[in-house]
Amino acid sequence: MEHLNKGGFDFDLCNRNNVLEKTGLKMKGFMKTGTTIVGVVYKGGVVLGADTRATEGPIVADKNCEKIHYIADNIYCCGAGTAADTENATALISSKLKLHKLSTGKQTRVITALTMLKQMLFRYQGHVSAALILGGIDINGPSLHTIYPHGSTDQLPYVTMGSGSLAAMAVFEAKYKNDMTKEEAIALVAEAISSGIFNDLGSGSNVDVTVIEPTGVTVLRNYQTPNERKFRNNPYIFKHGTTPVLKQDVAPLSTKVVIEDIMMS
Repeated sequence: MEHLNKGGFDFDLCNRNNVLEKTGLKMKGFMKTGTTIVGVVYKGGVVLGADTRATEGPIVADKNCEKIHYIADNIYCCGAGTAADTENATALISSKLKLHKLSTGKQTRVITALTMLKQMLFRYQGHVSAALILGGIDINGPSLHTIYPHGSTDQLPYVTMGSGSLAAMAVFEAKYKNDMTKEEAIALVAEAISSGIFNDLGSGSNVDVTVIEPTGVTVLRNYQTPNERKFRNNPYIFKHGTTPVLKQDVAPLSTKVVIEDIMMS
């Protein structure tokens, strides 16, 4: 019992897994997910961006999903990873922050949301597959944070996450500048997301943008739609005889149906 009550990490299962792998057992791999999410701080606010493709392995499960989640009136959060984990993790913290605001009577601070999210993810040691970009404005001004699935965090003027993060970061590294205007920041975020959409197979469809300012939040759903679905104007018309009939056999209906009279008592 003394051994069980000791704190710290226990790596016995790692040794067990190594032994099982040497015996020929193939360990289950991790689920590959795809997303491009970004954020940038401009002069007076924060702009968040995301693509809208949800994948299920090699299958596109949803072409227009929402990856920018509401946390509080002044805080929003982009999610990459497992869709269910990102949605439920952000919804849970949003609910707790609402109760916190009702209790204190003050505006929610970004650092409070950051601390709640990182502590929850660290508690589950990465098993909650949620990589998050948290952006908001409070009494300390605009701020932008990244939260990794294991609970580590960063605070930077521009960030990217997801499978398309390298393509998006290339745009930020080349074109970011200090004290951008809102219009410049929106254009830069849209270009970064488009770079992820066109250079990463796990990202695709449309560009969503959310602008967080001291005066309020502007949600620009489907701000750009570079992959609109095209339909044929003329339907396919095939002439009779295009497909040959190899066999024609007509069975009378009477041979397939049994008709019986039932006496009602």
